[in-house]
Amino acid sequence: MFYERESENSRFIDLLTDRNLRDSVHLSFMLLRPASDRVRIQVQRLTGRGLQSDAVLYGLAAAFSIVFALTTDQPAQWQWGYMAVIPYAFVALLALVLSRLRSTNRFRTRIALAFLVLAGAVLAPLILESRWRHLDHNNADAQPEVSVIERSAQLVQEGKSPYKTYVTHGRVVDATKGIPTYESFFPYFPLMSIFGLPSVETHDSHGLTDARIVMSTVTLLLSAMALALMRAPPEKRLRVAQVLLLLPTGALFLATGGDDMPIIALMLLAVVFMQRRAAWSTGITIGIAAAMKLTAWPFALGAMLVSRDKNGRPAWPHVLIASAVVVGVTATPYALKAPVAFISNVFSFPLGISGVSSPAASALPGHILTTWWPVLRHVILPAVFVVGGYFAARYVKRSWPLSLDAMLRFLSVGSLVVICAATATRVGYIIYPIDFAVWAWALKVEAPVAAEPVLNAA
Repeated sequence: MFYERESENSRFIDLLTDRNLRDSVHLSFMLLRPASDRVRIQVQRLTGRGLQSDAVLYGLAAAFSIVFALTTDQPAQWQWGYMAVIPYAFVALLALVLSRLRSTNRFRTRIALAFLVLAGAVLAPLILESRWRHLDHNNADAQPEVSVIERSAQLVQEGKSPYKTYVTHGRVVDATKGIPTYESFFPYFPLMSIFGLPSVETHDSHGLTDARIVMSTVTLLLSAMALALMRAPPEKRLRVAQVLLLLPTGALFLATGGDDMPIIALMLLAVVFMQRRAAWSTGITIGIAAAMKLTAWPFALGAMLVSRDKNGRPAWPHVLIASAVVVGVTATPYALKAPVAFISNVFSFPLGISGVSSPAASALPGHILTTWWPVLRHVILPAVFVVGGYFAARYVKRSWPLSLDAMLRFLSVGSLVVICAATATRVGYIIYPIDFAVWAWALKVEAPVAAEPVLNAA
């Protein structure tokens, strides 16, 4: 029996040396490549058809613009929708036509089309709405935060605290007369008022120092710097720019006065600094964003988990020190001067636990639940943070050390959950998880494809 098995094994080994069988094995490796490799190849083919994908994106943007203009009740937003639909539709049609023509450099064509969209869907509405607001003295031509930021800048210039209105013992104290109560609050850190200072200093600027023009200018400059420094293929950087600035995920907010745009641009620049392992620059950039708005704080925590120095060592102390210094220097004087008002404006009001209704309360799950059962207002967010913190800790432990793109994907999912659970948040905050997801895609380093097995000829 032993010799029979040994003889069978010998014949099996001889078969393995047969050239035909080796060729069959080689063919099997060719046919059984991992599915991820095939998906990657298909993605590369699709991204190679950039003009076609641009035509689809701009076409969808045109459809969104007209539907949005017909359904929103805010003048600044429907004005943008009607003005943006024509540029989006024209560039979509132009991209589709050009995609069918032979061109030596399609990427330059895509860049040219991007500038057309920037001019038509961002700059033109931005300047026109700012001018109309100046001529008509009508704040309806801008989102409410534009006026809030400009009023806070006026108070800062006069040497006063921007946190004039606050809530104590369930009562609103010192609300500004003539405007809705929610516009009396300043739900930002003090540094945000810097965007309103040009408007305060130059009253006869014909609307050119409107706070949203200042915010949009800063956003465009920071984004251009980040995209120039980003280590990613040009096609991916263009897609990042489209989502951040050109599509409705950015253009709508740039034109109407979305205060989140400079925050997101600062975070993108910080991501690029992390990619380049410039820890101190990362910390300073994050500190500036965190010294403006609370929405930058989760990103700051994520950055400390993944920041590395030039030698690949953890650089979280550099990021923590630099960002803490920026926030401390700009916020501490105001927090010490009026701690109750500071907490009421910066934390309680934007989190929806101050008891003051806000237009930011979109019909998302958290808002709907607290409308039905008001007692949940003080329960939902703590529960989300506890449960989310547990799963976050598990994810970090399982994926440690975290890569930059993994951190961005985690922030994308986490911010989406918090937006849905918050009791007073607007659906516009969806731009945060969208941008995080796109940045993660752009910065992801593709794993090298394993070489095909090479079998020696007989």
